[in-house]
Amino acid sequence: MARLDETKPFIPVRIAILTVSDTRGVDQDKSGDTLVKRLEAAGHVLSDRMVLPDERDQIADQLRNWCVNPAIDVIISTGGTGLTGRDVTVEAHRDVYEKEIEAFATVFTMVSVQKIGTSAVQSRATGGVAQGTYLFALPGSPGACKDAWDEILQYQLDYRHKPCNFVEIMPRLDEHLRRTKS
Repeated sequence: MARLDETKPFIPVRIAILTVSDTRGVDQDKSGDTLVKRLEAAGHVLSDRMVLPDERDQIADQLRNWCVNPAIDVIISTGGTGLTGRDVTVEAHRDVYEKEIEAFATVFTMVSVQKIGTSAVQSRATGGVAQGTYLFALPGSPGACKDAWDEILQYQLDYRHKPCNFVEIMPRLDEHLRRTKS
């Protein structure tokens, strides 16, 4: 079973939060607030935060901009993961991913089934990696953000989490982009 290795130091991760919504601004962003409170309580750093409309190109462009920003290790978006025509966040994420983390969606679904039963099939939460940065797309409800953070991300973004975690492999995420010396 998973546990924390208290002999290892905590390593803060720099996280950007993107809320995707046609109707909310930062002042009404309960899902973004939920994530910010949790990441800061865990000891991580909020690097940036914004709200964008459900526009695939705008979302993908912002994700790309953040991926090349050395002050950002992780991007978490909330909103736009459903099934309606305006829900394009997953497609925007996949436009950016170099590698998808398929198991993130699976584990998120497992967590969601425990909370909301078969309604979990309506979520298209996803995770991936691009330019050495982790990206996660969560549903737009505060409850879904709470569940994703409390049940998955708080552990995977903690270097002390055993048997393994996302933080310990961060230095190798972009190794394919580095040139080898001759």
